[in-house]
Amino acid sequence: MPRRVLVLGGGVGGVVAANRLRQRLPRTDHVTLIDRAAQHLFQPSLLWLAVGRRQPNAIQRPLGRLSHRGIEFVQGEISQIDPLERSVTVAGRDLRGDAMVIALGADLLPGLIPGLGEAGCNLYTLEGALAVERALGAFQSGRIVILTAAPAYKCPAAPYEAAMLIEHSLRRRGLRGGAELDLYAAEPGPMGVAGPSVSTAVREVVESKGIRYHPLHQVLAVDPSARTLSFTNGTSAPFDLLVYVPPHRAPEVLQRAGLTGESGWINVDRHTFQTQHPGVLAIGDATSVPLTMGKPLPKAGVFAHAAGEVVAANLASEWTGHTAMRSYDGEGQCFLETGDGRAGLGAGNFYSEPVPRVRLHAPSRWWHWGKVLFERRWLRQWF
Repeated sequence: MPRRVLVLGGGVGGVVAANRLRQRLPRTDHVTLIDRAAQHLFQPSLLWLAVGRRQPNAIQRPLGRLSHRGIEFVQGEISQIDPLERSVTVAGRDLRGDAMVIALGADLLPGLIPGLGEAGCNLYTLEGALAVERALGAFQSGRIVILTAAPAYKCPAAPYEAAMLIEHSLRRRGLRGGAELDLYAAEPGPMGVAGPSVSTAVREVVESKGIRYHPLHQVLAVDPSARTLSFTNGTSAPFDLLVYVPPHRAPEVLQRAGLTGESGWINVDRHTFQTQHPGVLAIGDATSVPLTMGKPLPKAGVFAHAAGEVVAANLASEWTGHTAMRSYDGEGQCFLETGDGRAGLGAGNFYSEPVPRVRLHAPSRWWHWGKVLFERRWLRQWF
């Protein structure tokens, strides 16, 4: 009898899971991917878009294109999820699966900080990155602030990369002398889960470019008219251009379904991504994956990709017996763009005991071109 897998979300994890399931399951089984957007956005490239190094069409692909691979695509907002029945309601249509892979990501909520959305540009959306590009194009002199509005967010390297890419962009245009760059971070240091040596190294690279770094500054409110940031420690800071990473929350539909735990995210087994509900798996930014050090695994595309591979292999093994079961081992890596056509690479094992064992490879042109080739290969492979 034909079976169906529902994949909720068309980000990195969802696209990988859907593709691998389609490859490994019999053609009589159905793979259905659901997303509210018509396009997959390759989010790592938003940084390049923000500094004029990409066009929107170059970093997007129609999710409907997956139909050519035998994957059904349903576009619409998911209004209800029933994890016991493995069913969803999307655009007034009820769909039920024999298994469900939740890959809905995190909601970005600048509105949680008064004035933030009105005052600045959201680095993590297509519209926001385009707004950064426009603002930089008009910028002549003044103070640019890059802000992380909460201590935990996806793509932990991104705000630090953004600061360095903006600095390089200003230098190329001959505007660096009239610009001040400040990075205000809610967290105590860059990429803290990767360990103190990596955190220190990233901070040193940022500050070597004349970017002032202010850790442990939790923003309380933003005054758009006065162009001022207020922090919980009683300090304030002016800006002429504000680029921010907004607070994140699990999508409300997951909360209503009772899928989120005390952390506010979906709790999963860190090796298989199984939730408390049989046949329901969760991957990517919507999850909380525990580490022994007490912090969760960072929310990043590399981990969503790996999780998508694992859940697809295990579902196929369970249903067909033709593939081996897999267990995620915690290996991961990410590029760190530093400007000047260079990038570093952080790589290691985040499941190492007692703390993650991660190394930061020094910035070079080699790693920058590695990221360029990765972008091209990823979009070609999965679409």
